[in-house]
Amino acid sequence: MRDIKEYAGGTPAWCPGCGDFAILDAVKQALAEMDISPSRAVVVSGIGQAGKLPHYMRVNTLNTLHGRTLPTATAVTQVNPQLTVFAVGGDGDGYGEGGNHFLHALRRNPDMTYIVCDNRVFGLTKGQASPTSDVGTLGGLTPQGTVYPALNPLALAIMLEAGSVARGFSGAKEHLVNLIKDAVRTPGFSLIDVLQPCVSFNKVNTWQWYRERVYELEADYNPTDQQQALALARQWDEQIPIGVLYRSGRESSIAPENLVSAELRPNLEPLLDRYRV
Repeated sequence: MRDIKEYAGGTPAWCPGCGDFAILDAVKQALAEMDISPSRAVVVSGIGQAGKLPHYMRVNTLNTLHGRTLPTATAVTQVNPQLTVFAVGGDGDGYGEGGNHFLHALRRNPDMTYIVCDNRVFGLTKGQASPTSDVGTLGGLTPQGTVYPALNPLALAIMLEAGSVARGFSGAKEHLVNLIKDAVRTPGFSLIDVLQPCVSFNKVNTWQWYRERVYELEADYNPTDQQQALALARQWDEQIPIGVLYRSGRESSIAPENLVSAELRPNLEPLLDRYRV
């Protein structure tokens, strides 16, 4: 096991009490426990509070445009399949601006781990409703409450047979570390939707609100049962399950060996050198 300090980057500038702190620590701890060196890990993000996470790590990082995390991370998996690739972002960035890319990443099933820090609001721009906000969520643009039903990203990913689909909670860090390690080891696209409070702009889904509802799936739960996984993905309000809800066993549809010939792949290196910093 490596020292977690190997992955330490800049000092986080999130609000005190933000759920992002535990998610950052969990990613670093998972890498350390899996003995993945900083040079072999890549973390890609877009824009948002969660999009700052790569700034606070010492690994290979890419900070892309708002909502463009997944196509960029997919490209990394194609160029160098030996790397451990993470995409990270918030629910606004990932399911709003990046919603179309999310759909097609699920279809293509690239070999990566996608961690969505889901605080159910746009945090960086001060609390507007996001795609996962519940009906009635108050915000600067919805003073009478949003009228749109919340997107269920887990159910969507299960229906499109992602490699694996999990829900974590930033208040259960050790459990989250295990989810991340499991996702890295699972072939294909692994989604981890992490419930986390936004202490500044979400006054409903607080630490206490989650702790009264979140429960861990039993050890003998069978994640290959798609219908049961869908039922669990829809549990909300009174009880919220966390753990690996679904595992498809589907291989990546865009494995590099199927798309880029062995003769062409080495020729990409000079091109990439032009953009390295």
